[in-house]
Amino acid sequence: MFVGTASNVGKSVITAGFCRIFKQDGYHPAPFKAQNMSLNSYATPEGFEIGRAQAVQAEAAGIPCHTDMNPVLLKPTNDKTSQLVLHGKPAGNQTAWEYFMEDDKRQLFEEVKAAFDRLAAQYNPVVMEGAGSISEINLRQRDITNMRIALHANAAVYLIADIDRGGVFGSVYGTIALLPPEEKALIKGIIINKFRGDIRLFADGCRQLESLTGIPVTGVLPYYHDIHIEEEDSVALSLKHRRLSEGRINIAVVLLRHMSNFTDFNVLEKDERVHIFYTDNPADITEADMVIIPGSKNTLADLVAIRNNGTARAITEAFKRNKVVVGICGGFQMMGVSIADPYGVEGEPGSMPGLGILPVTTVLTREKVTRQRRFTYRQQTASCEGYEIHMGITGSETPSPLTILDDGQPDGYFLHDKCWGTYLHGILDNATVLDDLLASCGKTADAAQSFDYKAFRSAQYDKLAAHIRQHLDMEAVYKAIRL
Repeated sequence: MFVGTASNVGKSVITAGFCRIFKQDGYHPAPFKAQNMSLNSYATPEGFEIGRAQAVQAEAAGIPCHTDMNPVLLKPTNDKTSQLVLHGKPAGNQTAWEYFMEDDKRQLFEEVKAAFDRLAAQYNPVVMEGAGSISEINLRQRDITNMRIALHANAAVYLIADIDRGGVFGSVYGTIALLPPEEKALIKGIIINKFRGDIRLFADGCRQLESLTGIPVTGVLPYYHDIHIEEEDSVALSLKHRRLSEGRINIAVVLLRHMSNFTDFNVLEKDERVHIFYTDNPADITEADMVIIPGSKNTLADLVAIRNNGTARAITEAFKRNKVVVGICGGFQMMGVSIADPYGVEGEPGSMPGLGILPVTTVLTREKVTRQRRFTYRQQTASCEGYEIHMGITGSETPSPLTILDDGQPDGYFLHDKCWGTYLHGILDNATVLDDLLASCGKTADAAQSFDYKAFRSAQYDKLAAHIRQHLDMEAVYKAIRL
C-alpha cells in the first residue's frame, strides 16, 4: 500500500508504476483505493462508475477495471455536497458533515472490506493506494481508505513524501510520530518523491530520516518531465499553456468550475500538431482556432457561470466566425436550445436556455448512464472506443447523429465539419476522430501525423516502471511483501 504525508505527493502514479512492475515480473496485480474523491471517473466494462485513477492503474496492470478496485467514489457537486457512488452506482448526495460524522462510516467500511477481500481472492498482489495524509488524527476513527484498511489487509505500507514542496523531514517524522503502534508497524519504507538535482546530495538526509523514524528509506525518485501519466486532479489546468502558439492548432478548452473528465484532452496535450490551453477568459477563446466545451458535474450551474463571465458569448461568437466548436457530455448539453431539470437532479427543478448552437434539447434524468462503448464515427467504418457517464437524454426533431454506437443507437449531433456534440468521453483518443477534427481547422492530418494514444500510454507505463526500478530498492519491497 502506498500512502502519503499529504495530497498530491504522487501516490496514484507510483501505484500505477508498481502495477506495471508486478505485471512485468509475472504476477497478476490489481489496484485498490477504498475511497476516491474526484470528478474524473470512468465506466467499467459492466457499466458502473469508478475513479479514473483506478482505471489507469488497472490499464497499467493489464486487466479490466472493476468497481471492487474503487468501491466508494465521491463526486463533488458544490463546495459542501458530493454525490456518493457506491459499487459504481449513485447512492444519493451527502454533505461533508453527513458523510464524515454520521455513524462513523461503519457500514461503508464493511462494504470496502468486502470489496478488498473479493479482489484479493482473484489477484496477487493487490496494490493499494491511500488518500491524502494518513496523519489526520481527527478523522482516524472514520477512516476507511488509509491505515484502517491497511490493517485489515495486513499490507506492507510505504509512506510517500514530496520533497519538491519542502518540509520533507517534518512531514515524514510528524506523520509517523502520530501513528499508533499497530499502524506504525505496517510501515516498511519511506519513498522520497520529486527530487530535483543530484540525488547523492540527499544521502545524509536519508540516513537522518532513518535514524529519526527507525524506518528505512526505500528510495528517492527524481523529478521527471518525460513520463506522462494521467493526473487525478484538475487543480493545475488553468496554469497550463496560456499563450498561443505559432504553427500549431490552438485549442481552448473552456475551464468550468465543475469540470469533469478532463482526461478527455490528455491526447491533445501530447499531440505535436496541437497547442491546448484551459481558460474562462473570453479574449483567449476569441483567439483560438477551436473551442471545446467539456463535461460538467453541474451543467446548469456552469452554464450560468459562463454566461455571467462572458465566456458563453465568446463561444457563440467563435461559432458565428466559423471557428471549430464542439461539446462533450455536459458541454454537448450546453450547446443545445434548452436544458430541463424536472426532478431537481442538480438543484431546484426548472429549465434554462442553452447556447442555441445545436438544435437539440436535454432533459436531466434521475438515472445515470455509465457504459463503455464501441462506435463508428460519421460515415467511417473504423471501430472506435469511448465511454458514457451522464444523467440526461438529448434529442432533436431533426436527428443528425455524430456516431453510431455498437448497439445501433445514434449518439450526439453533427451540425457540420466544424460543429458537433457528443456524450462520448474518450472520443478524441481515437485517431479517426482526432485527425478529422484537426483537419476541419484547415490542417490535413496524414498517416505520418496520426497519433496512436493507446500505444503512447502503454509506453509511458513501461517508462515509469523502469524509473521506479532504477531508484527504489525493489529487492526490499519484494522481501517485505513475502514477509
